[in-house]
Amino acid sequence: MPSSINAICSDFYVNQKLALKMDLPTRRETVLDMFDRIRREMPVMDRFRRYEGEVALESPDEHAQYCWLAMRDTSIRSGWVNPEELSRAYRLHQLILEVAPYFLSISPIDVDYLELIYGFDIGAETNRNEVVFDALLGDSPLQQLVAADGESIVDSQPFIGFSLNDRNDLQAFVEVKTRTGQREIAQSRYQDEPISVYVTVRKHGPLKTIKELGTTFGLLAGHLERIAEERVIPNVIVPIRNTLLSRLD
Repeated sequence: MPSSINAICSDFYVNQKLALKMDLPTRRETVLDMFDRIRREMPVMDRFRRYEGEVALESPDEHAQYCWLAMRDTSIRSGWVNPEELSRAYRLHQLILEVAPYFLSISPIDVDYLELIYGFDIGAETNRNEVVFDALLGDSPLQQLVAADGESIVDSQPFIGFSLNDRNDLQAFVEVKTRTGQREIAQSRYQDEPISVYVTVRKHGPLKTIKELGTTFGLLAGHLERIAEERVIPNVIVPIRNTLLSRLD
C-alpha cells in the first residue's frame, strides 16, 4: 500500500500505542537495556532523546523516512514515517510488543488498550476547513447549516467511531484534523500545513496472557488495512485530494 499511497498524500505513517494502567518502571538500567535490545535489531534507531515527560529512541530523518519509540508514564508508543513497506513498520511494532513486557514487567491485567494507527497527510496551502467541508459534507444535510453568502467555515474536523464486535472492546475511529488557525482565516493567508486523516483500530484489555499482544496486533492490522483500503481512502482521502486539485484549476 505505501507505494500507491505516495501518489495521493504527502506523508504516510504507521503508529502504535500500548496504553497501561500502572506507571512503567523508570530505572536507568531498565530503560536503557530495553532500548539497546531494540537497537540491536533495528540498528538505524541509534539516537536516544529526552523530552518533557518522555524518553525516546529514534532514527535519523533521511529523505522524510524515520522511525521512533517513546515511553511515557503509562504508555509505549512507536511509529514509522513513510515506510517503504508496511512489513518494516509492522516489524518494529511487533518487536516492541515482544520485548517490552519482559524488560518493563508488563502484566496482562495491566493492559488498558493496544491501538494501531494509519496517518495520512495531505499538504494544503489554503483554508483547510473549507476543503474538508466541501469534500466530505458538501452534499449532506449539514451543508445547509452554513449560509452560502457571508459565512465561512472556521472549523470542520469530522470524527467518527464505531465498534467492530459485539463486546464493544474492538473499535475503529476515523478523524480529520485541519490545522487552520483563526489568524490564517482572518488574514486569508494560509500556511502550507497538511490535512491529516487518522485511522485507528483499538483493542481494549485486559488480556489473559501477555502473548495475546502478538495475536492482537495481527487482528488490528487486518482490520486497519481493510478499513483504510475499502473505506477511508476512497471515501475520505480521495475526495479531499480531488477538492484540493479542483481549487488549483
